[in-house]
Amino acid sequence: QVQLVESGGGSVQAGGSLRLSCAVSGYLSRQHCVGWFRQAPGTEREEVASIDTYRGISSYVDSVKGRFTISQNDAKNMVYLQLNSLKPEDTAMYYCAGTTSVWLLGRSRCPAEMGDYPFWGQGTQVTVSS
Repeated sequence: QVQLVESGGGSVQAGGSLRLSCAVSGYLSRQHCVGWFRQAPGTEREEVASIDTYRGISSYVDSVKGRFTISQNDAKNMVYLQLNSLKPEDTAMYYCAGTTSVWLLGRSRCPAEMGDYPFWGQGTQVTVSS
């Protein structure tokens, strides 16, 4: 059973930084993607970053490029999201999510749609004050 558990959220002032962690378990091989999504009240959940756990290739939504960095620690089965230069509009609940274990077979990129991620963590709140 695949499980993802987030930690590391909190409250910071604009311009500050946070590192979110996602503990991933249950995958038997590295043919899957892990994505970080966020959802602010009254908005749709959007993917902000994803990582191909086999090749280590990452991708980002335009609004966070140059500020957020997704990375993985294979030995610890952890995926991180470093959030720098935070803005009030980054305030949201952040979720990590995993694709099926064989998503990357025959594919060269990770998905951006929620529906392609069947496994979800419980979320961690990030609040950025101005």
